[in-house]
Order: sequence, then structure tokens, then C-alpha cells
Amino acid sequence: MSGIEAQVIGTQRLELLPVRVEYAEEMARVLGDPALHTYIGGEPESVEQLRSRYERWSAGSPDPMVTWLNWVIRLRSDGHLTGTVQATIGSDGDGQVAEVAWVIGTAWQGRGIATEAAGALVDWLAEQPVHAIVAHIHPDHAASAAVAAAAGLAPTDRWQDGERRWRRSIQR
Repeated sequence: MSGIEAQVIGTQRLELLPVRVEYAEEMARVLGDPALHTYIGGEPESVEQLRSRYERWSAGSPDPMVTWLNWVIRLRSDGHLTGTVQATIGSDGDGQVAEVAWVIGTAWQGRGIATEAAGALVDWLAEQPVHAIVAHIHPDHAASAAVAAAAGLAPTDRWQDGERRWRRSIQR
């Protein structure tokens, strides 16, 4: 529906690369810390589980009204993958909305990677045919709230599954 496809997005330090199945092995190590699931729930996935997930993502959403866009984050300086960003494009009745999320591996946290990657993603999405970008953030997750704010999203009064909805409207 959206007509939007994941493209390589570059920043000074990072490359956001569309997810490929080949990234599963390295990403299983990057995302393997159970502490990453404190706010998002679940548990780390095995290489096989990530391969399966990346295959599903690559095939696209089974709902023709929804588009899945997923990237791994590669640090330019050493070529290591450090996390993921994603956007799910759907409609809210007023047009297309991008719901974004990010996860940075524990070993790379505290370096501004999430802020840089999420900011680049949100800026890229603002150039696409969407009228809003949203994220859902656990109220106790101050680091994610700071990333959302740096990307230009603002907290709203809406909640979903115990998480606050953050939003940035795109003016054309």
C-alpha cells in the first residue's frame, strides 16, 4: 500500500542497511542480552529464530495495507552491526503513519547510536508519503524517551499496552 521501500540510510557514523537473512548470526549476538527485553518483553532469539523472522520481514507484511521496513545498524568505523531500527507503515484514517522502534545491543549503548539511527530514520520517513511518525515507549525507559525527543517526537496523552505514544506530525 505505502509504496515505500527500505533503502540504505547513511549518517556520519552509521549505515542503516535493509535487513537480510545473512545478518541473523551477527544480530543474534548483538541482541542476545536478556536485559534488552526489560521494557519490550520476550527473550533473546536464537540464530534460527532470527533467520525465520528476517525471512518473514523480507517477504513483507501479509496485510496489503501495512508495509514493514526493517534495518540493521552498522557502525562505519569497524563494520560491526549494533542494533536495529524499524518502521511499520499503516493508515490511521487521515493517511499513512509510520510507527518506529529501535533496539541497540548492550555493548553499543551509551554512544549516541540510537539517537543517530532513530533521527536518521525519522528524517528519512519525513520525506516519504506519511503524515505522522509515532513510537510507543515504556514510561520507565528514560533512554528511549530521550531518543524519541531527539528525533523530534513528543509525548502524547495516548497509551497502548502500558506504553506512552510519542508523535511527530509531518507538515507538507
